[in-house]
Amino acid sequence: MSNQTKIHSALAEAMSARSYITLTPVQEAILKIEDANSDLLVSAQTGSGKTLAFGISIANTLLAEKMEFDRPKIPLAIIIAPTRELALQVRKELEWLYVRTKAQFASCVGGMDPRAERRTLESGAHIVVGTPGRIRDHIERGVLSLSDIKAVVLDEADEMLDMGFREDLTFILGKAPVERRTLLFSATVPTQIVKLAKTYQKESVRISVSSKKSQHLDISYHAIKIQPSDRDKAVINLLRYHDVSGAIVFCNTRAAVTHLASRLTNRGFSVVALSGELSQKERNFALQSMRAGKANVCVATDVAARGIDLPNLELVIHADLPQSNEAMLHRSGRTGRAGRKGVSVVLIPNRNFKKVERMFESNGIEPSWVTPPSADQIIEKDRISLLKSELLTSPADASEVEIAQRIMQKFPIEAIASAFVRSQMAGKSAPEELTVSNAIGPADFSNSSWFELSVGYRDNAEPRWLVAMLCRVGNMDKSLIGDIQIHNSLTFVEIASNGVQQLLAEIGPDFLLEEKIQIKQMQAAPERIQLVRKRKFSSSRRSSNHAGSSELSSKKNVKLSLENKKKSKSKKSKAVSGELDFKKNKRKPKKANTEKTHFQNQAVHKKAPHDLKVGQSNQSQDNKRKAIAFRQSGKNKTKKRKISTTMGGGRAPLRRSKF
Repeated sequence: MSNQTKIHSALAEAMSARSYITLTPVQEAILKIEDANSDLLVSAQTGSGKTLAFGISIANTLLAEKMEFDRPKIPLAIIIAPTRELALQVRKELEWLYVRTKAQFASCVGGMDPRAERRTLESGAHIVVGTPGRIRDHIERGVLSLSDIKAVVLDEADEMLDMGFREDLTFILGKAPVERRTLLFSATVPTQIVKLAKTYQKESVRISVSSKKSQHLDISYHAIKIQPSDRDKAVINLLRYHDVSGAIVFCNTRAAVTHLASRLTNRGFSVVALSGELSQKERNFALQSMRAGKANVCVATDVAARGIDLPNLELVIHADLPQSNEAMLHRSGRTGRAGRKGVSVVLIPNRNFKKVERMFESNGIEPSWVTPPSADQIIEKDRISLLKSELLTSPADASEVEIAQRIMQKFPIEAIASAFVRSQMAGKSAPEELTVSNAIGPADFSNSSWFELSVGYRDNAEPRWLVAMLCRVGNMDKSLIGDIQIHNSLTFVEIASNGVQQLLAEIGPDFLLEEKIQIKQMQAAPERIQLVRKRKFSSSRRSSNHAGSSELSSKKNVKLSLENKKKSKSKKSKAVSGELDFKKNKRKPKKANTEKTHFQNQAVHKKAPHDLKVGQSNQSQDNKRKAIAFRQSGKNKTKKRKISTTMGGGRAPLRRSKF
C-alpha cells in the first residue's frame, strides 16, 4: 500500500484486511502533511473518502505508539456531523477502521433514546460521534465531559452552519481543551467557514483537493430544458429510460415531495419519501427500504437528504432547481461515491435557463445538453433490454425442459414470445409524451438567422411584447432571441442558430404568428438604419441639423414657457397682495412718526383740512390712485409707503406720491 508508513500500523492492517489498496486524493493529501498534529481545514468533494481521511489523521494523535486503547473512561475524540444518518454512517466506517485498536464508540444523535446514550457514556467511550444538538445536551447535563479531548472533527462543517448549528458548535468548541486538534472537513469553504477556522484553529493547514472550478470526475452532468408543466413527466421518463436500481429525486418543499412521490407511486414505481416532517422511525424505515432493494426511488428535500449514503445510487434528478451553487454539489454528491459512477440530471424550466447556466459556470461544470427521453427512445431501449435478458441467454435447466417442450407443442412461438414480453414489462410505467424542444444548450449566435415580421412602429410594435410573443408561439427561451430592429411597417429579429429549427417547427407552414402577423426567414442580415421611425416635427425643429439639437431646443422652449408662467403668476400674486395692503392701510393707517419735528407737524396740521376735503369730495381721484397702485405694486418692492395723519386727531387721506 502506498504511503503505508505514515498510517498507524493497526489501521493499516484493518485496511489491508478489507483489500483497501488505493487511496483517494484527499487521503493521500492528509498523509503528505509534515506535522501530523497540526489543525486541518480540508475542502473535498462529497463522497471522496473524507471519513477515512480524518480517521487516519487522528489515529496517531489518539494512540501515539500504542497499538490498542486503554480501558475507556473519558472520551479522547469527538466527531460532529450535521445529521443522524451521517453520524451513524461515520461511526460505522470508523468501527471497521479501528477494529484492531479495541476502540469503544458512542453515538449521540437526535431521535434516539437519550437514556441509552447516557449509559454508554457513563460506561466509557474513546470516540464519540454525534450531532451538535444532542452532544450539547449531554454536556449541559454533565453526562459528557470534554476535559481529555485530544481531537475535535467537524464533518460537513458548511452544512452544519447552513442548518443553524453555529451556536451549538461554538458551545462545544468552547468546552473542549485549548490544547487540542481541530479538523474541519467541508465540501465547500465559504466565508463563514474561514471565520470559524480563524477563531478555533491554530495555524491550520489548508488542503483543497477539489477546486471550486473543477468537476467531479465520477459524475456525469446532464442538462435538460423543459416546459414547467412537463416536470413530472420528465422525471417519469428519466426513471424509465435509465432503469437504475437506485435513484434520488430532489424537490425544494415538503409539498412538492408529497406530490411527486404520490405521482410516481401511482405510475408503478417503488418510492419512499424523505422530508422534515417524518419521525426518526419513519426515516429509518425509508432508508432501510432503499438499502434492501424494496424501493428504488427516493424523493427528498435538501435538508432531509443531507448526509445519507445510499448504496448503488446511480441517478440524481433535480426536479426543482437547487437554491445555491453549494446545494447543487451536495445533491449531486449523493452519487458517484467511493469510485462508482453516477449521473446527475438537472431539469431546467425555460425561464430559469440563465440562472442554471451561471450555476454550472460557478461550479466549473460542463454539462451535456440533451433532450428529455422520448416515448420512442424508451420503448426502443426496452426492446434492446429484452433481447439481452439473461432469461433468454442462460442455458435451460433440466427441470425446465419438459414443461418448455409441452408449451412449444401447445402454443405457437408468437404467443410464447408475447407472453414473455408481457411478463417482463408488467409493472413498468408507460412513457409520457413531452413537449419537444429542439433548442439545446446555450444560445449560439455565431451562425444566427434573421426573421422578418409584418409589424412595425405604426402597429405599436415594442420589443417587450415581441419577445413574449415569440417565446410563447415558438416554445423557446428568450435567450435565443438576439437583436431586434423595429421599422415603420416591418420588424427584423435575430434568432440563435440552435433555436431556428424550433421556431420553424412551431409556426408551421402558414408562417403566421398571433393576430395574423406574418413571419418569414431572411437570406441575409438586414442593413442597419440609424433612424427608421418617422416623427412629426415643428418648423423650428425641422431646421435643426440633427435630432439632438431638436430635442435640446424643445427642452429649452418648454423651460422658457414654464418660467414665463411662473413670472406671470408671481406678478398677479404680488399685485393682489399690494391691493390688499392698500385697503388695509386705508382702513387702519399707521401712526405718525414721533421723531418728526415740530415744524413738520405744524405743516401737516395746516394742510390736513384741505386734503381731507379733497379726499372726501373727489372720488375719481381716489380710484385713480387705486389703479396706479395695482399696476405698479410689483415693480417697486423695497420702497416704503408714506402715511401721514393729522395732529388734531383727524385722519388725513392716504398719500402715495411715489410708487
